[in-house]
Amino acid sequence: MVQGEATLDSADREPAVLLGATLAALAVSGIAPHDRFTWVLEVAPILIAVPVLCATYRRFRFTPLAYRLIALHAVVLMVGGHYTYANVPVGFYVQNALHLARNDYDRFGHLMQGFVPAIVSRELFLRQTPLRRGGWLFTIVVCACLAVSAAYELVEWAVAEAEGSQADAFLGTQGDPWDTQWDMFCALLGAIASLLLLSRTHDRQLASVSEREG
Repeated sequence: MVQGEATLDSADREPAVLLGATLAALAVSGIAPHDRFTWVLEVAPILIAVPVLCATYRRFRFTPLAYRLIALHAVVLMVGGHYTYANVPVGFYVQNALHLARNDYDRFGHLMQGFVPAIVSRELFLRQTPLRRGGWLFTIVVCACLAVSAAYELVEWAVAEAEGSQADAFLGTQGDPWDTQWDMFCALLGAIASLLLLSRTHDRQLASVSEREG
């Protein structure tokens, strides 16, 4: 996320560390994955997001909270891509401990699909549009996260139509006919939880950004 500088100031250091750690983890996740095709599909958002964040870093720096959440979400995607979501070991551990019907790491992944975009979109709305804090911002952010979730489900559908059974691991339905609806519901819960839990912390960091840029 930092280009052309021999030394990093304090504002640049953490994003650079997160970038390096994310790329290292991506490389590790790509070593002998359960299914190479599924791994590529699952980590594709990372392969898109990292270049975009790097290219726009000098013009628009997100808050530390946003970068940390993006890095965490990347790890969740990498783990799911390496094992495929239905076969993630920690998911089996939770399944056995709680006597669940299936490996729910996929549900956790979709929860994060709402949890992380909620803060990212909230920041974009507050810094790039006339929207202000309040009920309308909350509602629009949640709707944006649902739109992201729905778009991802459409991508899964398109891949399934194009690749047939080869895309089964990517879909990760595990025989649940309501998997798509559960995925979007988890994203909804994640977005709401993120806004309720992190908005105050996010606002403090946004205030620091305003002071730095002002």
